[in-house]
Amino acid sequence: MTHLVLDTELGTINLQLLPEIAPQTVAHITKIVNSKLYDGTCFYRSDFVIQFGLHGSGRANPHGDLVVNETGKGPDVTPNTRGTVSVAHFDVPDCGGSELFINLGDNSHLDAAYGGFCVFAQVPNGDAASFEVVDAIAQGVKTKGKVVIRSATLR
Repeated sequence: MTHLVLDTELGTINLQLLPEIAPQTVAHITKIVNSKLYDGTCFYRSDFVIQFGLHGSGRANPHGDLVVNETGKGPDVTPNTRGTVSVAHFDVPDCGGSELFINLGDNSHLDAAYGGFCVFAQVPNGDAASFEVVDAIAQGVKTKGKVVIRSATLR
């Protein structure tokens, strides 16, 4: 099982990738991580999610945008609940790029909004240390404006 590991200035978050749910999304994010594009970027948003990506980094994603939103329909939807990770996109569902967010709570309204926000990873159940870092980042962004991601790796 592959994990996306975010080493931040406030600690480490382990995210279990879910290729069985969103294979194209996982492949897309894997390319970005392997290109080291998230290294040195920041979490910059904290409200009902914490969000990071290439926004404000001056970097471009050479891998382009996702061409399909893999959000399931009906009973096949993987819900946006606390600790799940989704690709941010505009109000057009098939345009996700490099912006990702971690849900801070139950955000089921995101399951269908604008075509849905595809869950492709999650903090593993029982990983209290990662959840503590997620919550620290949420507070850190609110007080400092950003939290730096030192590196993003796959393990």
